[in-house]
Amino acid sequence: MANVPDDRRERIASDPFCETLGIELTVLESGHARTELRIRDELLNFHGTPHGGLVYSLADAAFAAASNSDGETALALETNISYLAAAAVGDTLVAIAEREDETRRTGTYRVDVGVEKDGSDGNEGENTETVDGDTVDDDGLAEVAIFRGRVYKP
Repeated sequence: MANVPDDRRERIASDPFCETLGIELTVLESGHARTELRIRDELLNFHGTPHGGLVYSLADAAFAAASNSDGETALALETNISYLAAAAVGDTLVAIAEREDETRRTGTYRVDVGVEKDGSDGNEGENTETVDGDTVDDDGLAEVAIFRGRVYKP
């Protein structure tokens, strides 16, 4: 978290809604953020899988952190999420947000959400199917969702 001033990092990390859910900001850099959340029984829906709103909230927290990391206020214009798989109780969900494009007034971000898997073969940029039959990306995450968002900077 080297290039973001401590006061900004603390303000973003102390989001009351995230604290209520148990979402933790673990990385914050210019245009980049990582949030994590351990899945607990009380976060499941009636199907026994993590509630979609929870997965969305984790991704949205990473999106908000990354888009506000440079200190300029960024407000969500639009977002969408595609759910690909479910996580299980005890899994740690990870959301990694990256800025893809930025203009003077807008920014576009992609957030990859997944379950951290051990045993990734380390081939950066390549997907592999070697961990428990899950496709693991180059961040070592078994994909759960892909979130995209655009912000407006007033």
